[in-house]
This record gives sequence, structure tokens and C-alpha cells, in this order.
Amino acid sequence: MIFVHRPAPGGALTRAPLEAGAPVPEDAVWIDLVAPARAEDLLVERHLGVEIPTREEQADIEPSEVLYAEAGAAYMTARLVVAVDTDRPRLSAVSFILTRKALVTLRYDEPRSFTMFLTRAGKPEGCAPTPEAVLAGLVESILDRAADVLQTVGDRIDALSIESFDDRDARNAQRRSRVLTGLGREGDLVSKSRESLLTIERMLLFMSSGAPVDPTQKELRARARGIFRDVQALEEHAAFMASKVQFLLDATLGLVNLEQNNIIKLFSVMAVIFMPPTMVASIYGMNFKHMPELDWPFGYPMALALMLASGVLPFLFFKWRRWL
Repeated sequence: MIFVHRPAPGGALTRAPLEAGAPVPEDAVWIDLVAPARAEDLLVERHLGVEIPTREEQADIEPSEVLYAEAGAAYMTARLVVAVDTDRPRLSAVSFILTRKALVTLRYDEPRSFTMFLTRAGKPEGCAPTPEAVLAGLVESILDRAADVLQTVGDRIDALSIESFDDRDARNAQRRSRVLTGLGREGDLVSKSRESLLTIERMLLFMSSGAPVDPTQKELRARARGIFRDVQALEEHAAFMASKVQFLLDATLGLVNLEQNNIIKLFSVMAVIFMPPTMVASIYGMNFKHMPELDWPFGYPMALALMLASGVLPFLFFKWRRWL
């Protein structure tokens, strides 16, 4: 699907799908390719004189394959986190092709940042009608969305931290399992966010060093350098949250081990407490013919008292040593 964005009165951009077989408008400043067919790729290639990368080329991780200039156009690919609100967030490659006539974006998912930018660009004075301004605005929206995701993850990590160290719930095992599952999910999302920020950082370095196709265009380089500082701040925030997740994982696993050790200790102490009474019962349960206590009227009460004392005394000793 091809969406074209054209300047509108008041400094806004209008968005409309391109009808099948229709040519690309000459005044389009942003051409958004969403899971395009090969025929749609060829249509844009003929209009701008550039080559649209394939999905396999987007997935390449070599910087020279995703950040390069060719035929008067700058090719940049970043990986954005999508499906954040589901149980399976993932990274999706998005390519930006900057030419003198228009900006081309190639994607196969619906990042929330694109929706955020479209809302802003559709308002008066929301975005200047130039390819460079659209690119800078998209990157800023991507960072705004990344900041929102990290903030949400931070709130959820704080809630998991409180739950992890809360001892009021008697069902500790279920709670620990829930906390570990949640921390694993949040840690995975933080990891994907950091990887996404790294690709955006590389893209910004490329933009600020020489990506603009017009050597006289200095605004994009200046905005890229400013956005770069925001990326570094978000990376530090993501690194802090990653270390916090690791700390909580270690602490929760430590608490699980402590609870298991307490259970094993309890079983060990109970075994030691019941060992002397068992020995007494075993002695008087032997079937020897000559046992002096068999004919003694107080033999049975004596055996019961001996078993009780042999169990209570170790228990009191363990309590005195604070082993229980």
C-alpha cells in the first residue's frame, strides 16, 4: 500500500492512499510504503529514480548495508519496537530513503510513532513541507514513543519491585513466579528498546555527518545533532532500567533460594526432633523374651514420657540456639 503526503494550507500535511495505477503526485513530500507489492516499489522507483530495498536487505545488520548514499539519495534503516502492548513485542525494520524530491519510508508493521507523527503533522504548522523536516519529525516521534515505552516499563518494574519484597502474601511461591515472569518480560522489552535506540543512534550519526542529499541543507544536520543528545539520554535511562531488572531478578531468585533453604531446614530439624522418640519406640517395640519393663506396671507411661522428653528437649535446644 502506498500513502502519499502532500502540503496543505496552514503548514500541515495531508495523507491519502494512492489509487491503483495512479501516478505519484509531483508535490508529494513523503511517500509511505506499507508492505508494498513489487509493482508499487517499481512505481516509486520510476518516480524518484531510486531503488527500493527488499525486505531481506532491510534485515541486514551490517552498517554499510543499512546506512549508505546512492544515486543522490540517502538510505537509512532503523529497527523499531512494535506490538509493545502485547505479550510478544518485536523489532521491525523501517527504511528511510531521503531524496531531494521526497522522503520514502518502507515498513511492514504499524509503529505507534508513525501514528503520533501523522497526528502532529496533520495540524497547522505541524511540519514543514520538506523531506528533511518530515524525516526529522519522524525521528523525534520515534524517540517520543521510545521515551513513553521506557516510562511505562519503569512503572511496571517499580510495581514488580514492591510485589517482590512484599511478605504479607502467604502464597509466596505463586507471587515469586509471577514476579519472575514479569521481570523477564520487562527485561526483554528493555533489551529490544536499547537495540532500537542503538540503530537510531547510528542513523543520526549518519544524518549529521553527511546523509543530507543537499550539501546546503544544514538544518537537518543541526536537528540530528540535537536529537542525538536525546538518544544518548534515553540509552542511559534504558541501561539503568536494565541494571534494575537484573538486580530484581537476582534479589527475587535469592529470596526463592532463601525460602527453599528455610523449608529444607525445617524438615531437617523436624527429622532430628523425631529421631529420639523413634529410637525409644523402636527399642520398646522389640520382641525379646526378657525385657525388665514388660512386667512393670509403670513401663508404658515411662516409655511415653521418655519419648515425649526426647522430642521436647531437642526442640527447646533448637529454639535456644535460634535455629527455628
